[in-house]
Amino acid sequence: MAREYAKHCPASPMKNSLLVTAAILLIIQAASCQRVRVETEVEAYPTESVDLRCQFVDGGNTKLTQVSWIWEPTEGQRDNIAVFHPTYGESFPESPFSGRVRFIKGTLTSPSITITSLKMADAGRYTCEYATYPSGNEQGTTNLVMLAKPKNSASPVVVQASGEPVVVAQCEAADSKPAATIKWMGAVGGTENTTSVKGPDGTVTVRSEYLIVPTPEDNGKEVTCIISQRTQDKPQTFPMKLAVEYPPTVSIVGYDNNWYIGRTDAVLICQATGNPAPTTVTWTVMSGPMPDTVQINANKLIVRKVDEAVNTTFVCEVKNRLGVSKHQVTTAVIEQRKITAGPSTAGIIGGIIGVVLFLLAIVGAVIILVRKRKQNAVNGDGPPKHKPPPPVKAGSSTEMLNKPVTDSVLTELTETQPFSNVYYETSGEPVTDLDACDDDNTVGGGAANGGGPALLEDSIQYADVDDTLNDEALPPYSDADNHHVDEPPSATVARGESFVSAAMYV
Repeated sequence: MAREYAKHCPASPMKNSLLVTAAILLIIQAASCQRVRVETEVEAYPTESVDLRCQFVDGGNTKLTQVSWIWEPTEGQRDNIAVFHPTYGESFPESPFSGRVRFIKGTLTSPSITITSLKMADAGRYTCEYATYPSGNEQGTTNLVMLAKPKNSASPVVVQASGEPVVVAQCEAADSKPAATIKWMGAVGGTENTTSVKGPDGTVTVRSEYLIVPTPEDNGKEVTCIISQRTQDKPQTFPMKLAVEYPPTVSIVGYDNNWYIGRTDAVLICQATGNPAPTTVTWTVMSGPMPDTVQINANKLIVRKVDEAVNTTFVCEVKNRLGVSKHQVTTAVIEQRKITAGPSTAGIIGGIIGVVLFLLAIVGAVIILVRKRKQNAVNGDGPPKHKPPPPVKAGSSTEMLNKPVTDSVLTELTETQPFSNVYYETSGEPVTDLDACDDDNTVGGGAANGGGPALLEDSIQYADVDDTLNDEALPPYSDADNHHVDEPPSATVARGESFVSAAMYV
């Protein structure tokens, strides 16, 4: 109804002026309250002391008549704990602070106090209030925050291996204010359960438990409790190793299937694990009493000399507080020793063989490389040892192509001068002009070299040579290196004519 009335009945000018006046008064009062200077919040610890400061500033014409400190707990009524009057002096009314509070200076302008032997229950609001004239009472309030450092602790819980989640570690931050936080770190995949309990003095105790399904493999694994709290410079960590108890597990090692008659000092070892550690180890024989050649030394069974008496089954039994476990092995005695290469010998032999193979591979590679170089030198793959003669002038390509070639001529030519021993070399720029015509045959026209391979031209040239070529030796001559060749070099080779080197015998 009031809201509906306000919608239809706007505020009168008189009401607006009253609201403005009230706002101004509030601002003035707030400004006047600022003249009592105090600290907004102070932190302190039990058994220690704290100073609560108060000062009246910019008094002007204001007359100070009295100052009082008033304590207001978190829950409860207000109590005067200290009063100062310029005429009557200091006064400390009966309160929970009796004997623990005093003025530092004892003046109206600076009535700061000290509280000693602090308790957690001392937390609350402390108001420094002035009685003034003519403005009335003016005050400032300080909030005292009592802090308590936690008493941190952590420990593992001994458990037995089972199939249900159980508490394996616990962590506690006791009597702290504010309350601490607890976190867990671990590689065992557990869960945590955290609770908190408030104390009568305002402190809080936080407890956290770490739970897993314990297995023998979890024994000795590490989990860490991390406690953080406002009063600590950094989080405190508690690494712990889990303690999981389980019955023993047993295995017998040492039998190598090579117990031959006459062997000495054959050993069997009974290996056992358990938590708590196994307390007793017992060796027995399933066939009856222990053979005379057998010696027992704790978890070792030593056969001084193998004979038919140890052709039996040995049993190792282990006990701890949680149970008993046993294991057995059957030994078979043979007539002769089995020749087997030990692991160390085989490793040495394998290493030697590997080194030898590596060296052989290097030597083989060197030999192949040397032979290849020699073969290249024999086959003439390297630079030629003799300078071949320059090319000689021959007839035009058209003329050579028009001459008939017979099998008899080719046969005779290849027998006297094999093609494989012919060397060719051009002197200077290759004399080929595909656009020029043959000087001696202008009718047919064509490429200067006839477009055919050098071997074909060579064959045609030899077919046209006089038959006396095979019967007479060409006049010898010497080149610049004094090597004798069969035919003098041609003086000039005209562009547009085919050319080929004469055969050279090596």
